[in-house]
Amino acid sequence: MKNLALTIFFDVFILMLLGLIIVMSASSTYSVVRFDSAFHLFGSHLTKVIAGIAAIVIFSLIPYELYKRISKPLIIIMTAALVYTLFFGTTIKGASRWINLGFITIQTADVARLALIIHLSALLSGKYEFLDDFRHGFLPMIIWVFVISSLIILQPNFSTGMLLVFISMMLLYLGGAKVKHIAGSLAVFLTAGAIAAMVYPHSRERILSFVNTLQSGGDINFQVKQAIYSLGSGGLFGVGVGNSMQSNLFLPEAYGDFIFAILGEEMGFIGSVAVLFSYLVLFITGILIAKKTKDRFGQLLACGITISIITYAFINIAVTTGTVPTTGLPLPFISFGGTSLVFLCVSVGILINIAFSNHIKLKAAVKGSAKNPLNEVNV
Repeated sequence: MKNLALTIFFDVFILMLLGLIIVMSASSTYSVVRFDSAFHLFGSHLTKVIAGIAAIVIFSLIPYELYKRISKPLIIIMTAALVYTLFFGTTIKGASRWINLGFITIQTADVARLALIIHLSALLSGKYEFLDDFRHGFLPMIIWVFVISSLIILQPNFSTGMLLVFISMMLLYLGGAKVKHIAGSLAVFLTAGAIAAMVYPHSRERILSFVNTLQSGGDINFQVKQAIYSLGSGGLFGVGVGNSMQSNLFLPEAYGDFIFAILGEEMGFIGSVAVLFSYLVLFITGILIAKKTKDRFGQLLACGITISIITYAFINIAVTTGTVPTTGLPLPFISFGGTSLVFLCVSVGILINIAFSNHIKLKAAVKGSAKNPLNEVNV
């Protein structure tokens, strides 16, 4: 377990280091034009990376069992924060997704995602014997999924809200909920989500554009078109760091949601595959930590965190390659950072603590068994 924790840490550290390099390259031209300094956005991202590393260290030292005890007040606080964001939050481009605290601006959906994973893990570990009962076991959990995801969709942040539904359903399935309950709930969520997607102009435009592309074979939108040009021009080994043409204001959000395109252009197919392999390592390591964890809450929490990170990575890369409609989700640990980067690092810190805590418990059990050979230890 100790080796798994170290693997997670260094894998994430390498991804963030790579993110620093690509953000510098992808944002320099825009920073010069907008802020008259090539290092403006890079400096901001560097601050978030340092805060993220600190978050990993701090939360790796906090016993993960604590989150089970505070999960209910935590989810209630985040529900209140989402309501506040909806009515009084900072609005950018027509979306109210942020709370401005003066010294920092927080995107509440990123915090709520982690809070919901913690609370569902706590409920699944505490209500295991009632899971077959829809009313007393499954319904209380699905209500929280509905409340949190609905408040996020209303911001509007459709892609994050629906992805949170998917992650929650995966966690409920792994927790032992009945498939028919999950399938029925998912059908309701998808129907409501489809209606919501058609109500909001930006999501309706993205989905219809994607559907039209499947029928006609044309371009999805300007961003995806430029992203594919960027990926294609990278070839096998890339054009070299700092030599991207698309980052010169041709590709919007080159340092944010579409940073994988710049990475592919500068580091080529080899670099892109290496990043995909890094996410695969993170996924396998996270699942192994969950498998080796002794208590049910730790298992589910490790699974939920791992699935959420990998899902975001998969969707971001799928958007960049035109495989799914544009969503606006960042590439974990690499895209220009904000609340998302910091709270992803908080999640990683919790995952590392789960691994280290169970490593210590196992060592203590083995030591106790050595002192008393009559005790049996399941190693």
